Amino acid sequence: MLFFADLHLHSRFSIATSKYCCPELFDLWARKKGISVLGTADALHPEWARELEKKLFLCENGLYMLKDEFRHDDCALYFGREVYFFVATEVCCIYKWDKKVRRIHLLILLSSLDAARKVSRRLELFGNVSSNGRPCLKIDSRDLLEIVLSIDSSSLCIPAHIWTPWYSVLGEWSGFDSIEECFRDLTGSIYAVETGLSSDPPMNRAVALLDNYTLVSNSDAHSPDVIGREATCFDTSISLDTIINAIKTGTEEFGFSGTIEFFPEEGKYFLDGHRKCQMYTSMFTENRICPVCGKKMTPGVLNRTRQLISKESGRGNHRLSKFWRITPLRNLLSQLSGISPKSKRIAVEYEKCVRTLGSEMEIILTLPLEYIKKSSPELAALIEQLRNGNVTISPGYDGKFGSVLINV
Repeated sequence: MLFFADLHLHSRFSIATSKYCCPELFDLWARKKGISVLGTADALHPEWARELEKKLFLCENGLYMLKDEFRHDDCALYFGREVYFFVATEVCCIYKWDKKVRRIHLLILLSSLDAARKVSRRLELFGNVSSNGRPCLKIDSRDLLEIVLSIDSSSLCIPAHIWTPWYSVLGEWSGFDSIEECFRDLTGSIYAVETGLSSDPPMNRAVALLDNYTLVSNSDAHSPDVIGREATCFDTSISLDTIINAIKTGTEEFGFSGTIEFFPEEGKYFLDGHRKCQMYTSMFTENRICPVCGKKMTPGVLNRTRQLISKESGRGNHRLSKFWRITPLRNLLSQLSGISPKSKRIAVEYEKCVRTLGSEMEIILTLPLEYIKKSSPELAALIEQLRNGNVTISPGYDGKFGSVLINV
């Protein structure tokens, strides 16, 4: 069975998130988007954990579902799609290693809400797990991994958005130059890395130090409407064990089918840049000085990957799995109408599409163009060009998202 999973998102208890980040609306938006498995988000946060325990129930496949009494009234409008929840959280480790402060974000996948409760209690020794849905902990990433595995041997630790400059395992300002340097003797317990919005599989596979890791993608959603902007694709039965096994192996034989990707140029850290001066560059320089004000530019993911390629004797290998680059359906509708994708009119048009044509993933990726033409020839023309990769992109930099224009 082919399905999509988005395992990294946040609850309303995380900093800078929407008040609508709740299980009911996660479930509803996953149906609209065509996502079958969602991360629970912020499973270590005590208040959010209590809400999850109240509103979810454990299924035979090891995953959770929303109880019927908490389902949104509109759920039935979306083709009877079912949504499962995988217990997950992101944590931020801040610590000093080798005379440098490290700030590492990790995605933790756990086998149960009970395991999450036990991990949360243990990690209270290293920070306030109630202060933020993504807790900031004063603990070495390697030591956190050891604790999580000692409590839940089935858990997975996945370094999150590995290239962003501020908080990631390979981030230029806060991370390391390899996965092994970060996790040391426990590196063998790291099976996958999350590429983030500003990179895609070809960029990652050009860096040989990532050869042995499965590349996964997730939305890192801070509001329900952006669920699925990136996702991981599986072709297997939907269960806790099959998903874990597919991620560990990273092969089609065990159900790993690839990823749904942003165009990396659209990510907000793709190029080196300085947003205040509206300056950005793809040229690689060591000092990265803004030519306008003389201050340091924020390093981009493109040049960070180039840095680590230069330190390797070889280049990436044959493990390039399938991937599909997309841009959200609302952006396509916005291009057709010439108004903001966040406008009420676009929201109405979006609802009409996903209720009459199918989920967003189906519309963007697989629905026959002839079928879409019956509803909107103009939308079908845009989707055809998007599927062919015929786009023009204004790149993102220094925290500013890029923009994608479909060429027609």
